[in-house]
Amino acid sequence: MSERGPVIPEGSQAGYDRFHFAPAYRVGDTLYVSGIIGTGESLDEEFASAFESLANVLDAAGFSLDDVVEMTSFHIDMSGSLGKFMKARDAALSEPWPAWTAIGCTELAMPNGRAEVKVTAVKQ
Repeated sequence: MSERGPVIPEGSQAGYDRFHFAPAYRVGDTLYVSGIIGTGESLDEEFASAFESLANVLDAAGFSLDDVVEMTSFHIDMSGSLGKFMKARDAALSEPWPAWTAIGCTELAMPNGRAEVKVTAVKQ
């Protein structure tokens, strides 16, 4: 039987218990990562922080950014922030680029968040 279950990185147990969702969920060689919102004063800091957090979640499951095959991002102000988001994405990921869908929205679960990213990764 393949490995299956939630991935809860160190320091994330309280959020798992309180909000009843896993930062990621592994099914065999596939990892489904929940939405991640970064922190920071500037867009550059916030988006870099989101990808750093993403790397930490992937690492906790034994995956890496190189394993990302699909990404969905949600943006409060897509036209005003997409360029900076893409810059942070390109600093974190590399070719072959994952499939990507960017979605504009009016708000995120974290009130001051300006973008959220979720991914699917498949172990190489």
